[in-house]
Amino acid sequence: MSVMIGTFMAVLDATIVSVAFPKMMAVFGVSVDQIEWVMTAYMLSFAVILPSSGWIADRFGYKLTYMLGLAMFTLGSLACSLSWDENILITFRIFQGAGAGLLMPVGMAIVTRTFPPKERGVALGFWGIAAAASVSLGPLVGGFLVDNYTWHAIFDINIPVGILAILAVYIIQDEYKNHIRERFDIFGFLTMTIGLGSLLLAFATGNSSWNTDGWNSTFIVTNFFISAISLIAFVIIELRIKHPILNLRLLKDHNFGMSTLILFIFGLAFFGNAFLLPIYLQNSLGYTALQAGLVFFPAGIIQAFMAPVAGKLTDRINPKIPLLFGITILGITMYLFGFLSMNSMRGQIMLPMYLRGLGMGFVFTPLSTIALYDIPRRQLAQASGLMNTVRQVGGSFGIAALGTLLTQRVKFHMQTFGEQLNQTSPVFHNTIEHLQKFSADAIGANHITATAAAKILLMKNLSVQAFVQGINDDFLVGAALTLFLLIPMLLLRTSKKHLNR
Repeated sequence: MSVMIGTFMAVLDATIVSVAFPKMMAVFGVSVDQIEWVMTAYMLSFAVILPSSGWIADRFGYKLTYMLGLAMFTLGSLACSLSWDENILITFRIFQGAGAGLLMPVGMAIVTRTFPPKERGVALGFWGIAAAASVSLGPLVGGFLVDNYTWHAIFDINIPVGILAILAVYIIQDEYKNHIRERFDIFGFLTMTIGLGSLLLAFATGNSSWNTDGWNSTFIVTNFFISAISLIAFVIIELRIKHPILNLRLLKDHNFGMSTLILFIFGLAFFGNAFLLPIYLQNSLGYTALQAGLVFFPAGIIQAFMAPVAGKLTDRINPKIPLLFGITILGITMYLFGFLSMNSMRGQIMLPMYLRGLGMGFVFTPLSTIALYDIPRRQLAQASGLMNTVRQVGGSFGIAALGTLLTQRVKFHMQTFGEQLNQTSPVFHNTIEHLQKFSADAIGANHITATAAAKILLMKNLSVQAFVQGINDDFLVGAALTLFLLIPMLLLRTSKKHLNR
């Protein structure tokens, strides 16, 4: 239970902020391409710290490391709540994400090390319940807090729970230290952090309003150059040293390499679009934050029920079959979300959400099983850490890349709609006259003021339409990326030798 509390908080905070984005955008006066960093910074920090957690726990003790993660996460939550602008909030989200990056892998290692093999499956099952429950409850809890209090409350709620978790770990858990004294891969850590950070910064700011030169600006080109040098150095370092922070040699295994590629592209497509739906529901359809959170709740429940079913099928038949089913369903889900409008009915939104829960439940268990077929037992922890890091990095880049694409497509659609306005057409004049009458009746304005208000209302409507069309384009790109995963999936090897192991 002491480990489940930390796991629940870490996963919850990756999802709880999504329904608060519209409120944050209004309070800070920022656009989607700026507010996306609140989630991107957390996920990238999580991904960078995650592979370091094993070394830290071995060196300083698992109990102490877990308490450190809880303390960082709790203090980060307090700092996020006290943030006065988006830049300060993003900075503290990095600190909070680093704490979460310690909690997840170390918590799983504590459970695995504490329980004997015959009890380990049940223990890890309870640990998994905490992670699955937080995915379902995150948007729901976040929506309730934002509607009834303020966006600060989504961080305030972590503080008493974090303190309780620290006390529980201190009292309940025993300390364990690994006597192996490996040198920390400091150069691998630094080159990975600089390389990923620079690349993400370039992707996320290519279309920012302040970057007037676009993708050819000195800032963007410099970041791409720094990223390329750092990541090349990272690969060289990791392949040469004895104890790398990420064991890239594991990618030579065919199934593991293909599965890691699938996870990265999946992170791009899925996480890149996940943060857009709450913004659409609240800003375009007028949902409250709680109503938006309720949309996500059934998907998590369906996923939790389907995951064990997928596990049983994976044990009995070729794992590629449930994996094929899951990826296809997720691709269909993304495609259906590509036809949203300002008048979408609830059923048009909930059907893809039900399908999403079904598809998600059939992806991770068979994919993990195939990925780890030929990985030696002594390297399972390294393989798991690499897979989780790649998925988180894929998600971070997905949010940045699809957020940039959204900005680009909204501008394109706004320009297209503007060109289609024919101010001499009867339809245009009829629309303006109706809006003038509405403005005059609503605010008691004179003819000149009512005419100006009518044109503002028309442009606002076009702006919302362009935003919805941009979101549709993002989901269609996500659908294409998801269905592309069928190619590397078919290349996975699942021979009878593997199935009988």
